Amino acid sequence: MKHARRLVAGTLAAGAIALSLTGCGDSAAPTERLAGKTAQPTPEAGGATPSTAAPATGGASDEAYKKWGLTAPLQYAPKPAQKPQIPKPGPGKVPVIDRIPVPADDKVVFLTFDDGAEKDPEFLKMAADLKLPISMFLTDSVASSDYGHFEKIRDNGSASTINNHTLTHPNLRTLSFEAQKKEICGQQERLEKRFGKRPPLFRPPFGNYNDDTLRAASECGVSSLVLWRVSMQINNFQYAEGSALKPGDIVLAHFRGPSELKGTTETQMTTRMLQRIQEQGYRIGRLEDYL
Repeated sequence: MKHARRLVAGTLAAGAIALSLTGCGDSAAPTERLAGKTAQPTPEAGGATPSTAAPATGGASDEAYKKWGLTAPLQYAPKPAQKPQIPKPGPGKVPVIDRIPVPADDKVVFLTFDDGAEKDPEFLKMAADLKLPISMFLTDSVASSDYGHFEKIRDNGSASTINNHTLTHPNLRTLSFEAQKKEICGQQERLEKRFGKRPPLFRPPFGNYNDDTLRAASECGVSSLVLWRVSMQINNFQYAEGSALKPGDIVLAHFRGPSELKGTTETQMTTRMLQRIQEQGYRIGRLEDYL
């Protein structure tokens, strides 16, 4: 039997744009990590096909896009009739996902926001007006000062979700199995206590993980470890490969404020991110609908 392929996180080139990430690193300008390559299943191999019958995620008013600096309404992908096949993990481990295996002609991407340091009231309005389906990966040490902010995003009608990004945002590869488990399970417990649900998804800080991480996440009740292929900087995307979005891309953004974005606000950054998605002809899907 063929060995199951592992999805291994890679790093950006040394010359990549580096930003100060409050809650995302110890240094003033840490370099973001992006996910590595993985083979994409085809429909013939069992990949999911797009559905036109299910209602689309979103539902923003016709005028909302103008309010937030877009030239056209956002397009939302419907929930697929069948979820894509995800490679099975090894025994006692969780699968690692850095791109959703959708057909090559299904131009859908997924929005994920990390950490939780910035809590901009204007972003609450934007996310609600546009009904952005956001998968939030929260770190307790920075998000817990106002978990209510993220609860409002979850409950704004967009079907956004709250997921696990550890208690304190360490580099998990430097920790023992027990220490990793404490970081992951501890945040699972805090999020369950605060929001009433144990998160199914987990993202390791910096995209750094090892076999102990996969085992610890499984023991903590996580169903999938989620990475990314594209990260949003201040004005443009940073790609792990190529120079354009690809179907199934998971897009990484952060809850950041002007001090981390050189004066740019979270809403301005998000507007630019949405513009880039529209310019490339992509729709926005809800990540959890595909997992």
